[in-house]
Amino acid sequence: MPLAPTRLLRPAAELAPGYADALRRGFEPSTFLGPAVAAKHVAAIDQDAAAFVASLDDPVGQGSVTLPDGRQVPRLPGFTRWIEADGFCGVVHFRWQRGTTALPPHVLGHIGYLVVPWRQREGHATRALGLLLAEIAPLGLPWVELSTDPGNVASIRVIEAHGGRLVERFTRPESFGGGEALRFRIALSRAPLPR
Repeated sequence: MPLAPTRLLRPAAELAPGYADALRRGFEPSTFLGPAVAAKHVAAIDQDAAAFVASLDDPVGQGSVTLPDGRQVPRLPGFTRWIEADGFCGVVHFRWQRGTTALPPHVLGHIGYLVVPWRQREGHATRALGLLLAEIAPLGLPWVELSTDPGNVASIRVIEAHGGRLVERFTRPESFGGGEALRFRIALSRAPLPR
């Protein structure tokens, strides 16, 4: 049976139950904040799903965010899209600063993505990244950066499938768990079309 096409959806209140179900099943929508973020998101959905999903789309960068080490920093413009194919599959996050490709030291890349464990190895991350690259192309950034662990072969393959090139090995800040990480760059002018 053919797989349903992968779609990127703007979070919406009517889709929130699928996201909340994934969180309750153990999905963690943040690599570094883990279960605490999942619990916070479930509570926010239960309280006011419409307000919660609206908070995931902030193209201006309003307010502040709390880093894993507890510091408060200004929020960057950004948004989240939910990956969907016969149900919720994961998230892809995008953040940037207007007029520059530079990111503050506490932001490890422009794009981050996570697929729920029970839908991995179906190609959703690769297709979702392609869809996101097409969506952000009109912003005019010449390239975007993504970071991953050296041992995360699946993530490296996803990035390389879209023309990602390794630009540096670096040590992740202690507030993000420390350890070695890889930074890749994808040129948006050469990004393949979504599959």
